[in-house]
Amino acid sequence: MKFEDRTRCDRTPAWAALHAHYQNSVKDFDVRDAFAQDATRFENFSQAAPHVFADLSKNRLDATTQNLLIDLAKQCGIEAHRDAMFAGSAVNNTENRAAMHWLLRRPSAGHKFFENQLVAGINTAYVAMNNIANNDATGVGKSNSDEVQQTLSSMLAFAEHIRADAQFTDIVNIGIGGSDNGPRMVTQALDAFATTGKRLHFVSNVDGAELAAVLKQLKAENTLFIVSSKSFTTLETITNAQSAKAWFTANYPNKSDLGVAGKGISKHFVALTSNVKAAQAFGISTTFGFWDWVGGRYSLWSAIGLPIAIAIGEQNFRDLLAGAAQMDAHFCTAPLTHNLPVRLGLLDVWYRNFHGFTSRCVAPYHSALKRLPAYLQQLDMESNGKRVDAKGEVLPFATATLVWGEPGTDGQHTFFQVLHQGSDTVPVEFVVVKRERHGLAGHQEKLLANALAQSQALMLGKTDPNGHKHFPGNRPSTTLLLDDLTPASLGALIALYEHRTFVAGSVWGINSFDQWGVELGKALATDIEKRFQTGDLSGLDASTHGLMRKLAE
Repeated sequence: MKFEDRTRCDRTPAWAALHAHYQNSVKDFDVRDAFAQDATRFENFSQAAPHVFADLSKNRLDATTQNLLIDLAKQCGIEAHRDAMFAGSAVNNTENRAAMHWLLRRPSAGHKFFENQLVAGINTAYVAMNNIANNDATGVGKSNSDEVQQTLSSMLAFAEHIRADAQFTDIVNIGIGGSDNGPRMVTQALDAFATTGKRLHFVSNVDGAELAAVLKQLKAENTLFIVSSKSFTTLETITNAQSAKAWFTANYPNKSDLGVAGKGISKHFVALTSNVKAAQAFGISTTFGFWDWVGGRYSLWSAIGLPIAIAIGEQNFRDLLAGAAQMDAHFCTAPLTHNLPVRLGLLDVWYRNFHGFTSRCVAPYHSALKRLPAYLQQLDMESNGKRVDAKGEVLPFATATLVWGEPGTDGQHTFFQVLHQGSDTVPVEFVVVKRERHGLAGHQEKLLANALAQSQALMLGKTDPNGHKHFPGNRPSTTLLLDDLTPASLGALIALYEHRTFVAGSVWGINSFDQWGVELGKALATDIEKRFQTGDLSGLDASTHGLMRKLAE
């Protein structure tokens, strides 16, 4: 079966049954009543997965809804689609590529996570994955599977070399999109595991102000630049890389070393790219590549993760991969009724297509996770922000919601007003970490109390005759609880979000692995940039014509 021919959600009996159930039974569902009627609701609507405990009980779900959503998943062929992805099939049908980010994080056989209670699940999950070694039709084959481990080992060895080299005090990652969001988020999240004292900087915006602000903090002789671009042609990245090179050349104290192999440019610049020839032409001799089946927003597990490895070291990076692999195993083997990525992905469909909720707020109650909402914006909206299905047919229903958020408790003093008393219902996702690592007395209890209280307040509300002080309540929320923020737990959390996104996209019948929507603006920007040089405004729409005239004044 072609993946674009799989059964779309709106063409299943379960879809019609869900619509009838919503209209006849749960349109006015009140979570408060559900708790009052069912003393076991928390147990029935919560579950553990690797490194993550999820409380779904404050959502507008009942047992019938949950069962119908599972029926929907089955009728849409979720299991077959998932298994096809893990078998290396070309699930990215518009680009005829596999989506095998999962292969990047397979732990080595001797890794400690193979020795715990999840070993059976991991081994079972990887049986299907290992089949790609003998299937050259996928474009992977055994040699490529081996290349994954070889590239990982080489990248980690280089990271350890840089970590041990006292000359390098600053690391600057130049990338954009997936080449920036993932490494930036993870290095911030795992700062407690960064022990070298090296400063990491991230430059993504083509606005020169961002790069200039970083450069003024640096000494050329103490800086390593990482240029992250699969094609080595990404406009923003290459523009920043060229400017960084010009600055480095102007400020490097040993001018005679600039063109010497192993010194100057070749020592202070490294490329994460598949276009080795272009990197070499730039003057870079150290490169680490990755494959067509690694999408940008799924690439932090690959060589794109070099800044992460430099920050936290080889063993912690391998733990990050292993935590993700544990979630992969859960996704592959857990029954749909107790499969957390499946349950969360189906909840997204339920809220978007039946309740009509247009956004989702992510509120991490841990300051190290401050970049998680921004990371999820790309993961979710670039993956599932599609108005056509995998066949290119216009969908008669909505897909991805807007994802947004900030860390608590800051959010409580900014946008939580609209969550509690605004005219729109916005499901909230609390990400809570039980253990603290800062050692400051009294802080963690207050932080956890606030997280639980906000979730409680959204559900319970408050009756008050004064309308200004009335809280309607019945506002849904999910709580994802980690015992500790470690490389392994973060890896599992990210993989959970990846698979959740896949599930929702699969139900909607779309291709979650392409991103054609980013191309048009890029093409038009190239045309407009040329017009700034030539002054030719012919053929432009009236608005763009007028704005360019104003900019030229």
